[in-house]
Amino acid sequence: MTGIRLDKEHGGRAVLLALCAAHPILARADHLFSPMSADDLDARSDEQLMQAYGHGDGRAFELLYQRNRGRLYAFIARALSPRAAVDDCFQDTWARIIRSRQRYQPTAAFSTWMFQIAHHLIIDQLRRRPAQTGQEIERLLDRPDHTTTDSTPETVQSRFQQARRLQLAIDSLPAEQRIALQLRWNEELSLEEIAEVTDCGRETVKSRLRYGMDKLRALLVKTAADPLENEP
Repeated sequence: MTGIRLDKEHGGRAVLLALCAAHPILARADHLFSPMSADDLDARSDEQLMQAYGHGDGRAFELLYQRNRGRLYAFIARALSPRAAVDDCFQDTWARIIRSRQRYQPTAAFSTWMFQIAHHLIIDQLRRRPAQTGQEIERLLDRPDHTTTDSTPETVQSRFQQARRLQLAIDSLPAEQRIALQLRWNEELSLEEIAEVTDCGRETVKSRLRYGMDKLRALLVKTAADPLENEP
């Protein structure tokens, strides 16, 4: 481990330096901060940036990291807790991306490949944990409702309680159903992309989404708070 705990607030340069310090095999001069290519990096796709990084352009990694750190961290944070576990998985995902830089082939979107790496690490962590005992997971969400300007205490409390019930219901789902729903709702991936991320067939993805939705509805109906109108 490094002397600092990496999270989404660290910049791409800090990530490279910290990971190379923690993993000496990564610390090769051919991928650290080489001069910027004549090409306009901002115009490159994520896949092109990853390929440029594989050829030694460290600035390409910095931009790739800046583009993707937030969504990756959010993906992991919705699947794991506490914060230390999220940060470790976030760091390990980027470490694997760095190690794979010269083998990377853009057969799918970079984000799909990135989520696939994170998914494997998440499942590994969850499998090592003792079984849940059913107690509530106290990770509360307070997502503002931008469709209304009503901010009375009663309205704010109602929104908070609905978000809390929804999050607790999501947290109670089996990991694979929870991750499939997250990839569908938050990342807006197709069934085929979710199948690639989670290494399963399209029909398996459909089943996980359907069973996950059914369980969420059943849980939310019990509390008369079912904001779900359509299946994904």
